[in-house]
Amino acid sequence: MTDRVLDLLRTRPDLAELAAFPFDFDVSRAYHVEEVHLASGASLEPIAGDDTGGTYFLCEGTAVLHASSDGYASLLADSVGEALEILVRLPAWCENVSPELDEEGLLAAVREGDDEAREEFAPELDAQRAALIRGLGLPVRSLVELNALSESATRRTEPDYLLLNSDELCAYQLEEPFRQSLPDVVLGPGRETLERIRTGDLGAREEAAEDPVLRTGVLRAAQYDRRGGDLPLLRFLLESENAARTERFEERRLAAMLVALHGQEEDVSLLRPATAGQVTDSAGAVEWARAEDAERYGREVATESEFTWIELAHRQGRIENARVALIRMLDDTGPDATRLRELSRALERIGDHAQAARAQFNLLSLQDTGWERASEAYVLARLERGKGDLAAAGRALQRARAAVGADGAPPDGAVAEWHRRGLGRLITEQHLELALAAVEAGDAELARTTMAHGKLLLDTIGKESAKALSQLSTRAKWAVAGLRPPGV
Repeated sequence: MTDRVLDLLRTRPDLAELAAFPFDFDVSRAYHVEEVHLASGASLEPIAGDDTGGTYFLCEGTAVLHASSDGYASLLADSVGEALEILVRLPAWCENVSPELDEEGLLAAVREGDDEAREEFAPELDAQRAALIRGLGLPVRSLVELNALSESATRRTEPDYLLLNSDELCAYQLEEPFRQSLPDVVLGPGRETLERIRTGDLGAREEAAEDPVLRTGVLRAAQYDRRGGDLPLLRFLLESENAARTERFEERRLAAMLVALHGQEEDVSLLRPATAGQVTDSAGAVEWARAEDAERYGREVATESEFTWIELAHRQGRIENARVALIRMLDDTGPDATRLRELSRALERIGDHAQAARAQFNLLSLQDTGWERASEAYVLARLERGKGDLAAAGRALQRARAAVGADGAPPDGAVAEWHRRGLGRLITEQHLELALAAVEAGDAELARTTMAHGKLLLDTIGKESAKALSQLSTRAKWAVAGLRPPGV
């Protein structure tokens, strides 16, 4: 389904000319200075340009995103019609327009900007504006409403409309006041449920008891908003964590810390299993809790690791929120191996193999020993294969083989026994997986080359490692040969 206003601009040269000048929405410039795409994978179509090299994009056939030529991008409106309303009645030359202004203030700001525009380049501005509004059938809303629509759209740029450079995968910038706060996003449900529990809402207690992800949010909310009367609900949260018997010990430990801070003797029996026997009396409970609080928790959201919120966003199903945060973090990360490794693994967990490979490629460049290079290279191969770049995966495996000397080059002293250890199995496994992927993609040359290296590796690694890969190696050999095992 096409946009009515966009159709008019494309079929009515008179209206297109008015939109292009003086309102700087030129449908004849429907291209951008570089290849771009949305991080979410949603559709993106350039529909107009401005005179500074910026571009207007139609996202998913409805919303309008503006990208400047200097690397900024933000959502402008929810439709082309709304975008034209904003551009025509709150044009870019009205520099004093701000979200705080009331109708009178906005009228004054527009009047001031319009006066300068008439004097400098658009003497017929009033007639041009009226003709375009009439020709496009745009409604005449209050300036306050239009300004609010514009601000609301900009604040919704993240997470669904994050624009990426397609070559480097770096994100376009968004002004800081409009960036999402991931802690606020993921803590929202927990904060709301916590308040409901505090008011005696039994339904909220049941929801928290049954939903471990929601309960995590409630615990985190209670961590940063501590109140003297919260002990009964903290006990309830700890009891729920003890009863859940999951492998997520962090939440149980946090709940135990919050209960133990109150130093009640009656809670010792509840705290003992949650602390692996570290708490045995009320005095020891307080001492333990204070140490835990100082070392691991605290009362300030800003001191918590960013990965805490990313993990919680992932568990809540807020994949796009997590993706935005991780990409922004990666863009800001320099040659820091620890942080790059965390980013690579976190991006892989949310399924963004392309961004994970970007982080992993940078991580690989920082490795000093053959063992380290081989270890990170086989991971890079896995990620490149995951994003569909099989040739890049092959190059990564070549780097892994070179690092351990499997291609005939002298190995680093630290990897002289690589083939007898887990590293050999992991590198071999990636060769077999790539061979299968190449067969499926129809790349016979890559499949044969990779399988040849895989066979040599299978003959090199230890018998136990080769045995563990026997089923995978059989599948890969048959696939590369163009056959299937009997009975399959």
